Amino acid sequence: MRARMLATAVAALGLAACGSGDGASATTTARDAAGTVTGAPAPGAAATRLRLARIGSFNQPVYVTAPRADRSRLMVVEQPGVIRVVRGGRTLSRPFLDIHARVTAGGERGLLGLAFAPDYAVSGRFYVYYTDRQGRQVVAEYRRGASADVADAGSARIVLRMQDPESNHNGGSLNFGPDDLLYIGTGDGGGANDQHGRRGNAQNLGSLLGKLLRIDPRESGGRPYTVPASNPFTGRSGARPEIYAYGLRNPWRYSFDRSTGDLAIGDVGQDAIEEVDFARRGRARGVNYGWRPWEGRRRNFDEPAPGAVFPVLTKRHPDGWCSITGGYVVRDPALPALAGRYVYGDFCLGQIRAVRLRAGHATGDGGIGLPRVPNLSSFGEDARGRVYVVALDGPVYRLVRR
Repeated sequence: MRARMLATAVAALGLAACGSGDGASATTTARDAAGTVTGAPAPGAAATRLRLARIGSFNQPVYVTAPRADRSRLMVVEQPGVIRVVRGGRTLSRPFLDIHARVTAGGERGLLGLAFAPDYAVSGRFYVYYTDRQGRQVVAEYRRGASADVADAGSARIVLRMQDPESNHNGGSLNFGPDDLLYIGTGDGGGANDQHGRRGNAQNLGSLLGKLLRIDPRESGGRPYTVPASNPFTGRSGARPEIYAYGLRNPWRYSFDRSTGDLAIGDVGQDAIEEVDFARRGRARGVNYGWRPWEGRRRNFDEPAPGAVFPVLTKRHPDGWCSITGGYVVRDPALPALAGRYVYGDFCLGQIRAVRLRAGHATGDGGIGLPRVPNLSSFGEDARGRVYVVALDGPVYRLVRR
């Protein structure tokens, strides 16, 4: 695989660029004097003019989120190993958490994900997903400190470690689902064509790689986590009970619809196809999303993929796509024209698009009239349901009406 490495001063994350091929380069974004990106909707897209209000600039940001009940703070994850707090529109000088000494960063590695426990307001528990100094994927629990603006850096408890044979396809997404369990998106182990093992990792139910995992991350009876009895492969010989869904290449960003609980996965492709997978609430249980026998709807290997479910949306590398950046179904009441539409993009193209996702298909896909955002690494959502756009070279924006 020819990893796409864009020439940026921030050492272009391959993490968003873990698709291969020669997608079109992102164009320069027009920014106005107020630090916003503006644009009129494309025909047939949102009926309201939109802009991206810049909330700050950060060191290689890869994700933003917030605790469920905290309407005043936004947490910004920086790939080198730091989490920043934006409170009342101002970025605080002191980090919420600094674990750079634990993290191997660069390329597709680093501090990649963050999720706050549903009871965070009481328990103070939150979880991070990072690549450690030995190249392993780690999910760790931390606790809030005496101040809501600072975590207790000494409270680390390792929940899960997974060895990634290569330096790419590290996954990176953590989310608590509508069932209040922790979902973990893992890459297939890296390299090209899911190369490790006889038929790769993604179709191998004995491997945690190339999967969507589901666990209760709380320590119990001396165990670092427990596996829900309702997981699809619990009790099956040779299968890891943590697996919830499988057949994924690198689900860099996935999300749950805060209104319906539906699941959307942006799974980064290889040489030809980028894809969005979709399932109604609870319907992804045990689903095989087809990689490596299938890349999108394209046959990639003549191998079995039992019951493979095809993506609802695919994009082709010849059209400039290289690494899909999964987003969110918009539920921000201030953006009624985008209500119920899934916003997403691509690291190389940088165009922000919206589409309606349905079981088995997608409709109304198109741009929403905003100029391109170079190095589009992620989207995010805060406690109010407001949607954010993250650029690896520094800026973080909020999607607002013009």
